[in-house]
Amino acid sequence: MPYSLSQEQAPGQSTSLPVTREPSSIPRGDGSGNWEYPSPQQMYNAMLRKGHTDTPIDAVESMVAIHNFLNEGAWAEILEWERRFQGGLVDGWRNCARGEDGSVSGAMVGIEWPFPDDVPVPKLSRFEGRPNELTPKAQLLQAMSRAWPKKFGTDAPFDRHDWFVSRCNKEGVCKEIRYVIDYYEGPPEEESGEPVFFLDVRPAVDGPTAACERLLRWGGDVWWRASGGPTRELERLKAAREARQ
Repeated sequence: MPYSLSQEQAPGQSTSLPVTREPSSIPRGDGSGNWEYPSPQQMYNAMLRKGHTDTPIDAVESMVAIHNFLNEGAWAEILEWERRFQGGLVDGWRNCARGEDGSVSGAMVGIEWPFPDDVPVPKLSRFEGRPNELTPKAQLLQAMSRAWPKKFGTDAPFDRHDWFVSRCNKEGVCKEIRYVIDYYEGPPEEESGEPVFFLDVRPAVDGPTAACERLLRWGGDVWWRASGGPTRELERLKAAREARQ
């Protein structure tokens, strides 16, 4: 995403790479449009700068496509958190009443803020890559993995980002929310062999509000499932279909 990455070919580079940058769906914090993703040439230069000199140049365009797809998915998950809690904790609890069955994040990949006009659009002010620093949650999961490998065994995340999002209320009062994103790689698809990735996106516990948001979302899902919510929802949909027939 940074504009400072060079578009010049690297010394000794034998194959040309595209220099076109793809726009994202993520609004910039300064209001100057959306962030742009790096071009394949910029990605290649960045990999060389980080010491990854064995990066196959013919794989760079695929790497850029995966990078862009993962970032769009991360933003969709952030929009889901914002949809639930932009109006405060009371609204957040109501929005968590159906647990993760009430989530619409998967439908928001690559689209704009799909909520009422009087709700300001969240914006990404800045971001920070911290690949060598495990989040507290990732550290806990790795400790559990070592203690009970058969039940909790999992690899550590291959990357971590901190995204700083501007959240504004209807009165125009804004505050910055730090989100942490752990990137995990799963087993490839059995039939196609395509890579599989999982993102763990949540607000950082920088204060009591963020802690409450995480507790409400987790607790809402636990209560929804423990109280038979999915079964009630299926019965409601079945009754609605029968009423239309």
